[in-house]
Amino acid sequence: MARTALAAFGESIGRGLVPPTLSGGQLRTEVLSGLTVALALVPEAVAFAFVAGVNPLVGLYAAFIVGLITALIGGRPGMISGATGALAVVMVSLVAEHGVEYLFATVVLMGVIQIAVGVLKWGKFIRLVPHPVMLGFVNGLAIVIFLAQLTQFQVPGSAEVSGHGMSGGEWLSGASLYLMLALVALTMAVIWLMPRLTTTIPAPLAGIGLVAVIVIVFGLDVPRVGDMASIQGGLPPFHVPLVPLNWETFEIILPYAVILAAIGLIESLLTLNLVGEITNERGGASQECVAQGVANTVTGFFGGMGGCAMIGQSMINVKSGGRTRISGACAAIFLLLFILVGSSIIEQIPLAALVGVMFMVVIGTFAWNSLKIMTKVPRADAFVTILVTIVTVATDLATAVVVGVIVSALTYAWQNATRISASTYVTPEGAKVYRIVGPLFFGSTDGFIEMFQPESDPALVIVDFEASRVVDQSALQAIEALAAKYEAVGKRLQLRHLSHDCHRLLSKAGHLMVDSDDDPDYALAVDYGVRTGILGGH
Repeated sequence: MARTALAAFGESIGRGLVPPTLSGGQLRTEVLSGLTVALALVPEAVAFAFVAGVNPLVGLYAAFIVGLITALIGGRPGMISGATGALAVVMVSLVAEHGVEYLFATVVLMGVIQIAVGVLKWGKFIRLVPHPVMLGFVNGLAIVIFLAQLTQFQVPGSAEVSGHGMSGGEWLSGASLYLMLALVALTMAVIWLMPRLTTTIPAPLAGIGLVAVIVIVFGLDVPRVGDMASIQGGLPPFHVPLVPLNWETFEIILPYAVILAAIGLIESLLTLNLVGEITNERGGASQECVAQGVANTVTGFFGGMGGCAMIGQSMINVKSGGRTRISGACAAIFLLLFILVGSSIIEQIPLAALVGVMFMVVIGTFAWNSLKIMTKVPRADAFVTILVTIVTVATDLATAVVVGVIVSALTYAWQNATRISASTYVTPEGAKVYRIVGPLFFGSTDGFIEMFQPESDPALVIVDFEASRVVDQSALQAIEALAAKYEAVGKRLQLRHLSHDCHRLLSKAGHLMVDSDDDPDYALAVDYGVRTGILGGH
């Protein structure tokens, strides 16, 4: 199993990196898409580093390393990974209590856990996320991205670190606010119009470039990337986390590592599905888990804060034409070049242009059709969609998905619990037959037992499961309880038409099954008395 998962690495390097049909025009599109994504990554990485309470370069290094490794060996070409807010809000308490070195050690352990999940192929369980949860996820994400951009309308340097980003600062007003809004609107207009004129240059890049030229040429006084923090630095140095190698350290970092690994994988796998719907690709969940794990393990040894897939930047990439691993790799390389040699230029880019790009991402990400179908789908599904959206905004994406899956599962269980029923008839021999319809499981056991009347039933009662299914231990216990009730009044109970897997469940639980000559395909569970003394013989 491990060999199969890890063997995918070699294949993934070639698959999607340089496709045999890649034309010169497509190559240009891939490179320019990567440049666009890199420009959008800078303020995000800096902001999330502030949230986690670490140096901005820690966020930028994470965006470069995680982005490069997952671009090369990830489960879906075109996906973008980097430092994210959902991880940063968990890291902030760890950094505040124990320091940044413990963060690096936690990121390494987080990566190891993610590799294990990928090798064990647990990523496939993402398919259990229902469609209403996905709708709520993308809608909540769109709102979170929108709210995060509002902090760019604050006076530079006046904001403070809070749960989801920078807040509490002084808001722009008057001419400064109107100028900022005008530049945002101009960026959005260029992105909307550009595809109608030409697809040679990705529309987001054209919007950023045009607005940046206007701001720089006319010397407009608006917030720029450099107002957040300096992004100048060197190559990320190899660095073993300076923490004691003992059990106490492990106890400190393990809970954080497990939470970060879970959040990172949930976001990454949902992003994988979302990008897959756009690019018509499937699979790759286990490979993505391994790639995320390798990326975070390496990042922890090079002074990075770790990361996962970024849906906003992934949407920018695929909608700019990025379809192969080239675009993601270029985004990471451009980001490193910004840090090494291009910081003075990048720091002059107006934040308004990047806000405009992200606003267009919000418009494209939000599932507007979910508003139209809200009154047409089952009320439980509509409730789950709204709940996941609210929890996403109030807490984080991973928590919202877990809550949505749990509520969906409980709703499904309740619906099936109310579907169990029985019809009865009496055989010529005088036995009463209960024909059960619907699954017998923990949610339907009470209703199952209430359908029977041990006091008034004849001496022989047959329970026919041809239209039902025994699912779990609670169902077995319900059958035991029912048998005990009939035994208490001196009557006999038979089980008929159990499927082979239900037969195995009862046998494994210790019940002796006696096959019926006139029912060779289904097995007749009758002789509890042989083993337990509850029932008489067949």
